[in-house]
Amino acid sequence: MKTKQIVLTSRPVGLPTLHNFRFEEVDLPEINKGEILLKGMFYSVDPYMRGRMNDAKSYAAPFPLDQPIMGAVVALVSESKSDMFKTGDVVVGSLPWRETFITSEKGVRKVDVSTIRPSYYLGVLGMPGLTAYFGLMRIGKPKEGETVVVSGAAGAVGVVVGQIAKIYGCHVVGIVGTDEKVKTLKEEFSFDEVINYKTAKDMRKAIADACPKGVDVYFDNVGGEISDAVISNINFHARVVLCGQISLYNATEVPMGPRIQPMLLTRSVLMQGFIVSNYQDLFLEGTQQLTEWVTQGKLKYTETVEHGFNKLPNALLGLFTGENTGKMVVEI
Repeated sequence: MKTKQIVLTSRPVGLPTLHNFRFEEVDLPEINKGEILLKGMFYSVDPYMRGRMNDAKSYAAPFPLDQPIMGAVVALVSESKSDMFKTGDVVVGSLPWRETFITSEKGVRKVDVSTIRPSYYLGVLGMPGLTAYFGLMRIGKPKEGETVVVSGAAGAVGVVVGQIAKIYGCHVVGIVGTDEKVKTLKEEFSFDEVINYKTAKDMRKAIADACPKGVDVYFDNVGGEISDAVISNINFHARVVLCGQISLYNATEVPMGPRIQPMLLTRSVLMQGFIVSNYQDLFLEGTQQLTEWVTQGKLKYTETVEHGFNKLPNALLGLFTGENTGKMVVEI
């Protein structure tokens, strides 16, 4: 059996391009006992993948050159030699960018798609949702009446963070890059204020106006000058959750910014970075809570869906130019 795959062919310098990827056709072996044959349904693209394209030490190993990109995939079991899965089951796992693939029965988990859209297991009920939940609840620790600011607020993580903060009675301010996203977050996701950083003349003042009581929790997805502006409005005993630095992922030089340590020191601010796997032992708790909020209608979600296996590289690159609202997925 032949299948198509997408491999990383070179290490990008700065912003990746389509030239860093190659499409190939490969033969699949026969299925052995304890294995299943899967057909991809939904493929996730996520900002962390940019870091894995570099040959640099990090919390996740670099993608090997000339090998398929790996990422979260929702797939359909089309043939099974496993006692754990049957044909027609829907599973999710970290899988290669292939249209069809064989994996061990231990490499995936079955998901319920009877009442939940399958792609949600890549978003609000997957890694982005868990990232939002644990980052905000374990580090941000929001309290009723506090002000929570979220950068990258229309992204897969940010849109969940803002809604959880609203569930806990906070004043929520989002930062985005288009007027359309401003409208979406206010009208559909109940953000109190949303700032378009591309049209704001003075970000520090814009944040001060949107946060008259200052900033108690800052969920940082982007870094750079936006974060400098938010931290200039930080309150005493505030918490800064370092989740992502997408504005810096494609930088070819280390940018110079304000020295924020004196402000963190004098205002007794906690700043903590994390990766979602830090809370792996608590994933069941997080998934159960997120699922409850989704089924109750307290937590809404949106996706940007590209169609066709060949669109995977384009979808990944689109993350770095803000083309997505909510989770970016590719549907086959």
